[in-house]
Amino acid sequence: MSQGKRIVLGVSGSIAAHKAIDLASLLTREGFHVRVVMTVEALRFVTPVAFKTLSRGPVVTGLHDEEEHWKPSHITLADEADLLLVAPATANTIAKMALGLADDALSCVALALNPGARVLIAPAMNGKMWLHPATQSNVQTLRARGVELIGPEEGLLSCGYEGLGRLWEVGGIAARARELLS
Repeated sequence: MSQGKRIVLGVSGSIAAHKAIDLASLLTREGFHVRVVMTVEALRFVTPVAFKTLSRGPVVTGLHDEEEHWKPSHITLADEADLLLVAPATANTIAKMALGLADDALSCVALALNPGARVLIAPAMNGKMWLHPATQSNVQTLRARGVELIGPEEGLLSCGYEGLGRLWEVGGIAARARELLS
């Protein structure tokens, strides 16, 4: 099952980023090798220390973060990943992935991902942003490429609106990741 399976957990800049800490912890406890990649905007909501501690590994926060070997971290992660799980995924991150933009570590991992790896995206954003035709077009582009999305859910959003846009429940995201890797 989880034995030896590698998950790259991409965390983008949403208030829901704090839930990704629980997700990293849960997946690690289940025996997955979890490596976390955070966008600059994610750093405005949570710090790498929690992810480093709970995933028991280094956290990539920049495109030029290097480990002890010669290969860039984002390429190593892309080569080794069995699953790229982006949770939370903002409209910006979804757009970058759909357009193939690569200006940070997370978008570079997504673009360089080994062809056998699966991709699961858990969106979290304002409901109007989620329903905007540009976002929906980007989602359709990603789905056409075999990317799977889980959520978003309806409920009270951090912006004060009620509606679609909440991050899917962490246990449900972990369960779907487990299914994709079985």
